[in-house]
Amino acid sequence: MSAATSRPPARPDKVAVVVVTYNRADLLARMLAGLAALDHPADAVFVVDNASTDHTRDVLDAATVPGLVTIHSEENVGGAGGFHLGLSTAYDEGYDVMWLMDDDVVPAPDCLTRLLEVDGPCLIAVREDRAGALVEKAATRFDLSTPWAIRPKASSVESDYGTRAAMPATVEVQNAAFEGFWVRREVVDRIGFPDPSFFIFYDDVDYVVRARRAGFGVLAVRDAVLVRQLDFDQQHDLAGWKGYYMYRNLFAVHFRYGENPLVRFKPWLIALVVVLLSPVRGGRAEAGNVIRAVRDAHRMRQPDPSTRPRPPARPDAG
Repeated sequence: MSAATSRPPARPDKVAVVVVTYNRADLLARMLAGLAALDHPADAVFVVDNASTDHTRDVLDAATVPGLVTIHSEENVGGAGGFHLGLSTAYDEGYDVMWLMDDDVVPAPDCLTRLLEVDGPCLIAVREDRAGALVEKAATRFDLSTPWAIRPKASSVESDYGTRAAMPATVEVQNAAFEGFWVRREVVDRIGFPDPSFFIFYDDVDYVVRARRAGFGVLAVRDAVLVRQLDFDQQHDLAGWKGYYMYRNLFAVHFRYGENPLVRFKPWLIALVVVLLSPVRGGRAEAGNVIRAVRDAHRMRQPDPSTRPRPPARPDAG
């Protein structure tokens, strides 16, 4: 894994923030105000509006963030499609660093400054809740080798350290969310772009696994703080539409990256158990979700072709 050290940059990095939003205009307004208040402003802020139907356009029209570029998608392509579109746009515009975040986090004024002080191919800012408690869920151990582990995340920054003050200056993580994820151009050159076929959930997991398997380390930077505006709620209705994506995309990660045949077989076993237990828990709706999910995840064993790195530019003739 690539190491990281504190260093003054040889030249200023061109940093583009990439934000994806959908029908959360008031959260977006607070987030954009935080970007406008950075003591070291980003060079550009690309906001992908996923066909919002609330007053998101009004918020974007009124925003005073330097370098704001709005990308209005004609349809809701999900968080995964939004990050694919935003990251590829910033990459094609030539930025050195792309800093990805959802619309429900607000950076501390010195957040970007603290990230720029650390040399690493992939970094994450550390999330706190509105009361200042550490809520960084990035995985310090992400296990795709143990067949009996239902979820790969075995430990996190939050579970390991409890408070931000207890953390060392940087912590190596094995997976992370697109809430303050910082990726350098050389990583995108090698691994390409987020996979839009995930739609929501696990697109960030997939991307970080790809980065680490290509040899790039990921560091959580203790002093770069993001404040999360919403409480974590991972207990989605597994019988509803989100439940389908939770199951499907979790299974796809196992099919793609499971380190042995038993791990790659695990989605089928989980699906069987969910179906057998459906009369006493999620009912026919959850059983239908998990059956569709495991079938569709098996078709996602290879990343979407749009994730591939851009081919090198041809030199001018003559």
